[in-house]
Amino acid sequence: MRVALVLGSSAGGVGRHVEDLVSGLSAAGHDVLVACPTAVAEHFGLVEAGARHIPVEIAALPHPWHDARAAARLRQVAAHADVVHAHGLRAGALCSLVRRPRTPVVVTLHNAAPAGPVARRVFGALERIVAARADLVLGVSADLVDRQRALGARQVDIAVVAAPPPSSVAAAPDAVRAGLDLEPDRPLVVNVGRLADQKNHGLLLDVAAALTDLRPHPLFVVAGEGPLRERLQERIDTEHLPVRLLGHRRDVPDLLAAADLVISTADWEGQPVWIQEALHQGAAIVATDGGGTGAVLGSAAELVAVGDRTGLIEAVRHALADPLRRERMRERSRGRSLELPTSDDAVAAATAAYSLARRVVDRTPGDDVE
Repeated sequence: MRVALVLGSSAGGVGRHVEDLVSGLSAAGHDVLVACPTAVAEHFGLVEAGARHIPVEIAALPHPWHDARAAARLRQVAAHADVVHAHGLRAGALCSLVRRPRTPVVVTLHNAAPAGPVARRVFGALERIVAARADLVLGVSADLVDRQRALGARQVDIAVVAAPPPSSVAAAPDAVRAGLDLEPDRPLVVNVGRLADQKNHGLLLDVAAALTDLRPHPLFVVAGEGPLRERLQERIDTEHLPVRLLGHRRDVPDLLAAADLVISTADWEGQPVWIQEALHQGAAIVATDGGGTGAVLGSAAELVAVGDRTGLIEAVRHALADPLRRERMRERSRGRSLELPTSDDAVAAATAAYSLARRVVDRTPGDDVE
C-alpha cells in the first residue's frame, strides 16, 4: 500500500508519532511517503526511518499564497497514494480540500482549539472543512472525536498513539533531591509542561499557596519553558510561593522518579507523553481530567474535574499526608504503564484505519470531489 503521511511544523509528539508510523509501516512492506517541512523530516529522521520525503511547507496560520503552493504539492502527493494520512488540523484541512476521487483521506487531530478569539474562529473553520471532506477523522482525545461527530464527520474514532518506551533513570532520587537543595524530609511535587495557558500553571500556584500550612511545606517544581514564565515568576516572587520554574530539563525521568507526587493542572491534554513517562516511573499522580488525560491514566491517578480548584488542593493534601496512599498510587501507575499502547499497536491501528477509510470511500456514492 502506498501511504502518504502529511504534517506541518512539529517539534514534539506529532512528529514522534509520525516517526513511529513510518518505521512500522515501512517494516511491514508499505511504500511510505512523507510530505512535510524539511526541518521536520530531518529532526525526526523520517528518511532514515524508511520514508521518501517531499518538502511541503505548511504554515501554522492560513496564508493564501503559501496555502495555494502547499495545496498544489499535496495534490501531486495524493495522485501517487492509496491513502493520505494527515496529522494536525492545518495539514488535515489542506489534504481534505485537495482530496482525489476514490483516494481516502484520514486526518488525525492532535490539539484542542487555541485560546484567542481570532485563532478560535480560524480553528473552527478548519474543523468544519475536515468534518465535511475527510473520510475518517481520528482524535487523540474523546472530546476531539465528539466535536467532529457533532460537526457531521463521516467516520470518527480515537487515535492510537504509542507511549514512549520507559526511560532509564540516570540519577538516584537522593541525588536529584540534593541537586535541588531539598531537605531529606521535604516533599517534592513535580509538574512538566510548557508554560502556556493550556497547562494552567496558575492553578498549580494556587495549590502551592493553599498548602503552605503543611510542615515541612512541599516544594513544587515545573520542568518546562514558555511565554508565561515572566508572569508566573512574578507571582511566585510576590507571594513567596514554594515553587521553582526549572526551565527545559533533560532529566525529566529522574525528576519524575524522585517525586513524592506528580501533578498535572492542564485544562486540556491529548495523550500527554510526560504523564505516560510518569506512569513508567511508577509515580504517584494527581491530575485534572482534561482532554485525554483520564484515558491515559485510567484508574492509576487521582483525577479531579477541570475547574475544581478545591478538589485539586484537597487531593494533593491527602496524597502528601499519607505515605501508604502514595505507595498504592505508585503501584497503580506501574500496573497502568504495562497497558499503554506500543508502536506496534499504533501501526496496527493506523493500518486498520486505512482499511476503514477505504470502505467509507467505497460506500460513498458519487464521490467525485477534487
